[in-house]
Amino acid sequence: MIHQDKEIKGIKNKAKPSCCCSHDEPVHSDNDGHDHGGHDHDHNVDGGLFKLFLPSIISFVLLLIGIGFDNYFPQDWFTGYVRIVWYAIAYLPVGLPVLREAYESIVKGDIFSEFFLMCIATIGAFAIGEYPEGVAVMLFYTIGETFQGMAVNRAKSSIKSLLDQRPDEVHVLENNVAVKVKAKEVQIGAVIQLKAGEKLGLDGELLSDSASFNTAALTGESKPDTKKKGETVLAGMINGNTIAEVKVTTAYNDSKLSKILELVQNATTKKAPAELFIRKFAKVYTPIVVYLAIAICLLPMLFVDHYVFNDWLYRALVFLVISCPCALVISIPLGYFGGIGAASKNGILFKGSNFLDSISTIQNVVVDKTGTMTEGVFKVQEVIIKPEFDKNEILKLINALESRSTHPVATAIHNHVGPIDSAVELKNIEEISGHGLKASYNGKELLVGNFKLLDKFSISYDIDPSSIVYTTIAIAYGGQFAGHLTIADEIKADAKETVSKLKALGVKLTMLSGDKTNVVQFVADKLGIVKAFGDLLPEDKVNKVNEIKAKNETIAFVGDGVNDAPVIALSTVGIAMGGLGSDAAIETADVVIQDDKPSKIAMAINIGKQTKKIVWQNITLAFVVKAFVLILGAGGLATMWEAVFADVGVALLAILNAVRIQKMKF
Repeated sequence: MIHQDKEIKGIKNKAKPSCCCSHDEPVHSDNDGHDHGGHDHDHNVDGGLFKLFLPSIISFVLLLIGIGFDNYFPQDWFTGYVRIVWYAIAYLPVGLPVLREAYESIVKGDIFSEFFLMCIATIGAFAIGEYPEGVAVMLFYTIGETFQGMAVNRAKSSIKSLLDQRPDEVHVLENNVAVKVKAKEVQIGAVIQLKAGEKLGLDGELLSDSASFNTAALTGESKPDTKKKGETVLAGMINGNTIAEVKVTTAYNDSKLSKILELVQNATTKKAPAELFIRKFAKVYTPIVVYLAIAICLLPMLFVDHYVFNDWLYRALVFLVISCPCALVISIPLGYFGGIGAASKNGILFKGSNFLDSISTIQNVVVDKTGTMTEGVFKVQEVIIKPEFDKNEILKLINALESRSTHPVATAIHNHVGPIDSAVELKNIEEISGHGLKASYNGKELLVGNFKLLDKFSISYDIDPSSIVYTTIAIAYGGQFAGHLTIADEIKADAKETVSKLKALGVKLTMLSGDKTNVVQFVADKLGIVKAFGDLLPEDKVNKVNEIKAKNETIAFVGDGVNDAPVIALSTVGIAMGGLGSDAAIETADVVIQDDKPSKIAMAINIGKQTKKIVWQNITLAFVVKAFVLILGAGGLATMWEAVFADVGVALLAILNAVRIQKMKF
């Protein structure tokens, strides 16, 4: 299977999912937030379940009373026009909305919609005096629609609540005074004052000389990301230790997070193959069954001796109700809604139901190391100082010097050593790019960096750096090698569990990383990953993935969604670990794991498999039951009640089956 639907740059208003396969027109949204054009199941449940089901309840009560008067408590007055009016009143609460939908569909050129079928069948039932059946068909159809609307709403709301991380208020500088303003009201060009630990509410340009941001909520990177003056900062980033000023460059609704919300709400417009098949199938199938129903009603006139129009019309109407593709075109999209909703509850965002299908067939999972299988947060592991040096003094000097750097290594050292000793006064501080830091203290030269730094200044050392599996910080003081620190990125708590789960699913696992090979192999050995490769540039990762693709096997690549964008785009399914903030993640990743837990990779695959299983259960159920009752209906052996079960009953069973996935534990 090839990788699909990668072009997510321009996020546009798309059609909402509809159970009616013939409705493909876009849904336009006015400023009032209402959608116009196209039937959907986005039922508003704010008024409560009673209000939502009130039309159905009224029709159901009137129908039961009518059936009671007809069969169990006969009333002399319940005949003729009174009986017709009674059932007509029972029909209207559920029938009028469908009649309106049918009319709107016909006006737009979509004649053979499910609404049209329902209207023909129910009005036809009234025409031949089968009033209870006419009401029952429309009633149960409406109940099915309502249940689907609830299920769709549930899936949408769980996704939206998961993603909506935007602060509602920001502090805008007005005459050098910070004033709290609603983020929605902030104009482009305004200057926001961002306090330490505060989350940015809008995208903008950094005005301060530099600032460190925690982008974990956006990119999954736990280590701080230092931004310089003029660089872009995004809504959702958390400011570090200093007050920063940001000039707003994007309106609230156009921020990266806002676009992601819009993208998620339109996720189901990316249809899975099963959905696309049903939509195409139903477009051909629906008019055919209408013509067949006409044939069932009229053709027997030429061959049957005692032809009774009402009898054959009834058979045709039964056939029409049974043949309505409602069960299929409702339950299949709802199955994928359920899968997307279940995934979102567990912190996994699928950007389309097609990716639920794709991930269920994954044979290989290729993972990045840093930030995927490891925390991305560096910690000091060992401190080895030569005995001829004072260990405490050396650590104080290193801490003071590294405090001038924003590198994650500096943070790790600061966290290990503690507060900076204000008595330490360093002079001639210099950063040597790609090597480390240099300074002088009490007339002696202090070097802190990699071993290339020591080589540069001709400092000899008695250890082999390649034998150390951790990141190593070399130290020289007064022209002599003083020792080294080792700093490591911790393996995530559930990383080993992830490897076991993927193996249990029959998925082959490979780890790729730009880190040095011995570090990568060390992590791989601890996790039980057989195939692991280090010292890779982005193009090297692409080559490794191409090697797997050459075997005609499906691949899910899991990375940070930024440096790994090329290989994510190349894979069958691209998975970003919390990559909500980066352009590359939005444009290329198909699945986003919100909480950075690698165990969610196996969970995502399992959700995909369970969703596909439920969808095919629904397809099989609908086809088998409909085929059986269609044969009975054409032969006059099925009544409108069997037809109701074959259509709406099967649809309800399929809906309940589809909703079941949201209750599953993965």
